[in-house]
Formats: sequence, C-alpha cells, structure tokens
Amino acid sequence: MNEKKGSFLGLLPVLVFLIVYFAVGIGTGAFDQSLPLMMGIFLASIISLALPNPNGEKKTLTEKIVMFCKGGGDDTLILMVLIYMLAGAFYSISIATGAREAMGQLGVALLPPRLILPAIFLVSMAFSFSMGTSMGTVNTVMTFATAFAPLISIGNETTKLAIICGIVVGGAMFGDNLSFISDTTIAATSTQEVSMRSKFEQNILMCLPAVIITFIALAFIPITVPEATTLAGINWIVLLPFLLIIVLSLVGMHVLPAMTISIAVAGVIGVAIGKFPLLHTGDTAGVFEVIHEGMMWMQDMAVIAIFIGGICAMMDYLGGIQWLIDTLAKNVKTSKGCELALAFLAFIVDVATTNNTVSIIAIGPIARDLADKFGVARERVASILDIFSSVGNGISPHAGQLLAAGSLAGISPASIVVWCWYPILMGISSLIFILLGIAVPAKKKA
Repeated sequence: MNEKKGSFLGLLPVLVFLIVYFAVGIGTGAFDQSLPLMMGIFLASIISLALPNPNGEKKTLTEKIVMFCKGGGDDTLILMVLIYMLAGAFYSISIATGAREAMGQLGVALLPPRLILPAIFLVSMAFSFSMGTSMGTVNTVMTFATAFAPLISIGNETTKLAIICGIVVGGAMFGDNLSFISDTTIAATSTQEVSMRSKFEQNILMCLPAVIITFIALAFIPITVPEATTLAGINWIVLLPFLLIIVLSLVGMHVLPAMTISIAVAGVIGVAIGKFPLLHTGDTAGVFEVIHEGMMWMQDMAVIAIFIGGICAMMDYLGGIQWLIDTLAKNVKTSKGCELALAFLAFIVDVATTNNTVSIIAIGPIARDLADKFGVARERVASILDIFSSVGNGISPHAGQLLAAGSLAGISPASIVVWCWYPILMGISSLIFILLGIAVPAKKKA
C-alpha cells in the first residue's frame, strides 16, 4: 500500500475562506454583512470539490459530493447541530419567561460591579471543567450571560455582547483543555500514552498565568449597575430551569437530555405564570412557537457546521493535513524546535479542521515519535497538543464555540475574536514556557 501523499493544495479551501472572509470584513468594517459567513463557507466548499487529488486518484463529482456529505454527517457534527437547536430553544424560552433578566438582577444584587465579569469567567470555567465540554458550556452559560452585556460601560451594543461572548468562550476553553473528562484530554493522553494526572500537572503550570491575568483584566472593564437592584424584586420561579440545567450538568447528565428537561420545565413555568399560552392564542405565540423561534435562530450555524465537516473530509482526501504534518516534522532539529513545531502544528490543524480532538488524534502518532527522538517528555507533548488545539478552537470564527456564542448573541463570530482573552493569553503564556524551557519535572517510569 502506498503511503498517503500530502499536498499544500489540500489546504486551499480553508485558506481561501479565511483570507477572503477577513479581507472583506476588515475592508468594509462589517463582518457577516458584506460577506455572510455562510457564503464564505460555501465558497470554500466549492473549491474543495473542484480541486484534483494530488495522488492522481480519480473521482467523479458525484463521488466527491458523497464524500463531502459523509464528512458533514459525522456523528460529532450532528451532535453539535442538536446542541445548537436546543441551546437556541432554551435561550428563546428564557427570554420569554423573563429568566435571563432575573439572572442578571441576581448577579447584580449579589456581586460588586468589578466582580461581575470575572464571575462570568469563573462560572464558565467551572462548567467546562465539570462537564468536560466547551460546546455544552458555551450553549448553557450564554443563555444568561448576555443579560449582563448592557451593564458594560464601553463600546456599542455589539462590542458589549462580543465582550460577554469572549469571556464565556474563554472560560469554556479552560475546561476543554484541562478537564479530566474532556475528549481533548482523553485524546492527548491516550495518543501520548501518559496519565491524565501527569498531563494535568504540566498543563496547569502553563495555563495558570493566563487564568490570573484574564481574571484581573476583566475586573478593570467598567461596569455600571442600577442603584436599586435587590433580591426582593427577583422572580425566583423563572430561575428554576437555570438551576436545573446546572445541577443536571454537574451530576453528569449528557447535555442533550439536560437541556431538553430544562426547556420543558421552562415551558411549564411560562404557561403557568402567564408569560405565554400553551397554544397560539390571538396574536400571542404559544410555547411551541417560542421554542421553535429559538431553534430557527441557530439554523444558519447548524448548516455551517455541516458544511465545515464536508470541507474537512475533502481536505483530508486532498492531503492538506498530511502536508502540514510532513512539512513541520521534517524540519525539526532540536527538542525546543520539536515543542514549537508541535504547538504550531496543533494550532494550524485545529484552525483547518475546527475540531481540537480530531487535530490531536491526527498529530498524535508523529508527535509521540518526535518526542521520543528529541527527548521531550510525553506529558509535556500531550499538554502542548491540548493547549494549542484549544487556542485554535477558542479564536477561530468558524469553530463551533464562536459560532454558537455569536449566534446566541446575534453578532458576527469574527467580532468576538479580539475579546477571547483567555485563549490568546493561554497561547502566549505557553509559548513563553516553551521558549524558557520551564516545565514540571516528568516522573520517571517505574
């Protein structure tokens, strides 16, 4: 069997998308208006289907389309679509019942102004570390976090929402990177054949400075709160669905049933207290219409996720990811160069695939070989792969986390990137640790 040949051409779909999308957005100052994200992804899809296979393998257009569709139908992507739909429904019904506003009132009543934004960051961190999923965290925390956007005293409405989104996504990527039940942690430790504890010890050292700096920096974003906000004025019953989804998530229930149960409870509460009828009455939408409206808010993001899956399948067929791996691996000369190459590779492959677990699995075998060759502790390699793939997911406007946050907030995912402070600082902090050679001493195997 011939070894699969890599080709730079295989990266063209995502490169063209990123260049065109950002060039148009920056040039016009209006992301998603001059060039909607869906159109950028559609352009990349056409390119991926039009390119020839570098290995000379001949496939008809029909065969390529089938391959594209199979990539879009990947089980993880369909799960993401379902989460998107339920998140939209929960967000819509929380607005209709007044739960989002009540959550905002609760936060203002309990916390000093300077701690409101850091608290959102900590809540998002706690959720993601407990649940092990950044997608579930973003879709859950965003349902109430946007209630705090009007309190921010800088920028216009879009900027305020982008700040909130960046905070939530940052906290979500903390757990995605460090949680013991995160699929990225499992992928990183299994491909490098190390324990989760040893990987965590290396990982937390590189990420802790980013956590501290982000927390402190968020406290300096100016907040203006209403003077007469008290616990007495809060409608506690509408907060029950939020409490329910938190408890169900923390006890380990899968995000889909947890969201479904919480939506059902919110619907019952909304009907019971007269926020909306059970069925359409006169000019008033019923509970099912409220839920459906929220799902429709997320339909663009769901379709985009499917298209991205198809593009990734085509890039794999065209050898784009293999070209990246081969090119960087053959230029490694030293142990520090090995670490830097693996960091860059994890980041770039993740940006191309928008899936940090897939990128870790793709890089894992060659990363293990390089680590052994240049004397780099595998625990450190596992940490580097997990960190920099999470950085990629945390700042890519076409990745699921920013797509979900942007859709729920009603803003362009690209506008969130500059406010994703934690993923950016996590990458910078980790690069400094690599360049200075700072690491937890790896334990010798018995």
